[in-house]
Amino acid sequence: MISNVLSKRGLACIGDNVVDHYVDQGVYYPGGNALNVAVLARRFELANTVYIGILADDEEGKHIQSCLVAEGFNDDDYCRYVRGETGKAKVNLVDGDRVFVSSNNGGVRKRLALRMDEPDLSLIKRLGNVHSSCFSYLEPELPRIRSYAERLSYDFSTGRDRNYFAATCPHVTIAFFSGSDMNDPETEAFIREVHSFGAPMVCVTQGQRGAVMSDGHSIFRQGIVQARVMDTMGAGDAFIAGFLSGTIQGATVEASLFHGAKSAAAACEWSGAFGYPHRTGIADVLTDTPA
Repeated sequence: MISNVLSKRGLACIGDNVVDHYVDQGVYYPGGNALNVAVLARRFELANTVYIGILADDEEGKHIQSCLVAEGFNDDDYCRYVRGETGKAKVNLVDGDRVFVSSNNGGVRKRLALRMDEPDLSLIKRLGNVHSSCFSYLEPELPRIRSYAERLSYDFSTGRDRNYFAATCPHVTIAFFSGSDMNDPETEAFIREVHSFGAPMVCVTQGQRGAVMSDGHSIFRQGIVQARVMDTMGAGDAFIAGFLSGTIQGATVEASLFHGAKSAAAACEWSGAFGYPHRTGIADVLTDTPA
């Protein structure tokens, strides 16, 4: 049964889940942009959040499922359970910063594309807000999702493919990017270009330099909130989760950006994207494909 709480406005996070294997520590943690944003949005004050995704039946997929239950995602009507391999990434932790080494390119999630059915679309319409990412292989579904959602936020990560922008930005209301490699003039020029592809709002997170957001009329700058950094894994996803938590609940752009910065700082003070370490047994099954 669908809980009555789903009749309220909230957030549906659709798409990727992985495990991040810390080679130097011999442990893995649950992760993936869509999964991280779902879990962290709940932690950062948006209780009405649902995760829609494909979960594999291997050890790592079962660990992710148990973490979802531990975080209060007890209604699994919207997850698909399949036979196969969970997406896995090898990383090392260097001075608190995660460095990606290799991956298995999404595992079974890349081979079995996620498609929306009527219960999903009904949920999207009720909640009003959707978040997904370029790692979710959801591009064919974006037009239909957008037709049911009031707002669709999307994480492009470090992507700079203009053809991809042309195909996806018309369906996106908030485009998030990682852009620590760009200086201020380059950032503003990049934001203007993304707007030209149809995204009404654009946000670029830049690590220690904070974040820059544009609504097409004004530029908003948000500095970092100081933290005792243990692990930066998932900090950008935490920023997105905090920002969406604020704006969905009616906060201003400025207040939502500050909530995002506080959320990112909090995420730096625990290990993994949102915790739940598990001793690894996957070191020998990952391919050597660059992440």
